[in-house]
Amino acid sequence: MRLAGKRAFITGAGSGIGRATAEKFGVEGASVICADLRAAPAEATAAAIRAAGGQAAVVIGDLTIEADCTAMFRQGAENFGGIDVIFNNAGICSGDDTGPVETPLAVWNETIAANLTSVFLCCKAGIPYLEAAGGGVIINNASIVALVGSAFPQIAYTAAKGGVLSMTREIAVMYARKKIRAVAICPGPTATPLVQAFLADEEAWLLRRKYLPMGRLAQPAEIANVVAFLASDEASFITGAAYPVDGGLTSAYVIDDSIV
Repeated sequence: MRLAGKRAFITGAGSGIGRATAEKFGVEGASVICADLRAAPAEATAAAIRAAGGQAAVVIGDLTIEADCTAMFRQGAENFGGIDVIFNNAGICSGDDTGPVETPLAVWNETIAANLTSVFLCCKAGIPYLEAAGGGVIINNASIVALVGSAFPQIAYTAAKGGVLSMTREIAVMYARKKIRAVAICPGPTATPLVQAFLADEEAWLLRRKYLPMGRLAQPAEIANVVAFLASDEASFITGAAYPVDGGLTSAYVIDDSIV
């Protein structure tokens, strides 16, 4: 088991990529701290990990509030005696987040808080635990929109994810000699409840499908596999990098959508 002995703090662990990663980490031998805003989904994830023979604990709070974030990391560390891995995964996407002229300031502020400020606060609260452990790994969930622009704009979300990527690189450089690695993943469209609701309309899905070289969404487990690798000692010389997990989307100029 590649993560045996690791203690992992995973945000947004109640659903989607967060849940898939929490369950993958449990199978790989990590003790998993399932962090979420909502208790019931986080408890369900923890129960699934335990049912598979793993160890899991639950911490609940609002990651955009510094006091909550600090308390969640303290509680998580108390459960397993420390923290070795942080996966900053939690985030939101608003249907009212479109272009720079149309997006309301309130939506901008909410989106930046949930997708960027929360990552900053988790790093602020969590890095001291990694230092106390003698090193560790931070994996931040950015997005392909941190790498490329889109004609289907989500300006606040894009700005937040670009900030996550830049912050990841800076943290990687700052802490490299303290044996703390920081890496960003940049998933393409993934079959999470959030994305599936957004693409539930057949027309919306077909409009976007033509830009996907593989012609499908990623499964959360496919993203989780990459996170597990980056958290493991197999990735010991990887830091400051951005990993697109996008089925080739960011490599494409045009797609022959006639190929099924």
